[in-house]
Amino acid sequence: MEIKANNYKPNEILKFIRQNANITQATLAEKLGKSKNWVKNNEQGLNRYFFEDLIKIANICNVEIIIREKKTR
Repeated sequence: MEIKANNYKPNEILKFIRQNANITQATLAEKLGKSKNWVKNNEQGLNRYFFEDLIKIANICNVEIIIREKKTR
């Protein structure tokens, strides 16, 4: 499955990745070395995660992050 990240808020992306990997907030938090509240707050948009966190999340959830140059018309 592929999504275009610029169509979503950061918290929606995090939740999408986690849910599609069938991982609970608690499990993701444990694997990240963070609290469950950290995951919950980021998924609710109360906090902002760093790109380094997104890379770790992608690795844990077995997803690939691809950055492409936008095509101009």
